[in-house]
Amino acid sequence: MVVDLWSDQARRLDPGSELSSAAGPLRVVSARRTAPDRYLVQFEGVADRTAAEGLRGLDLSAEPLDVPGALWVHELVGASVRDAATGKVLGTVEAVEANPASDLLVLASGGLIPVRFVTAHDAGAMTVDVDLPEGLLEL
Repeated sequence: MVVDLWSDQARRLDPGSELSSAAGPLRVVSARRTAPDRYLVQFEGVADRTAAEGLRGLDLSAEPLDVPGALWVHELVGASVRDAATGKVLGTVEAVEANPASDLLVLASGGLIPVRFVTAHDAGAMTVDVDLPEGLLEL
């Protein structure tokens, strides 16, 4: 079946990987890339077109991966953003917006901070430290 991968971690579709869905767990048998973010995936127990059509439209998810230095959206939203030099709280992350140059932290105040300025992140403490160019949030 065709799967659109909304992650930069293609290993999510490695043989043996298990994905969760409303129809239950699905184990990857094989996957072949057909476009930049699209894969043709064979799942264990899904042997014919009828079985694959029964899974059409399902959202698939997986357990978080341990990727050193990676920033995960679900850990950033709700985090307090602090100036790395002064410790001053700049706001709270309301969303993360995809942007070709650099994804953006969207603050509750409406401010936008490119992710490239993040210097530290503590998921447990829900904090993000940033080193911003002077005046960035005043634009």
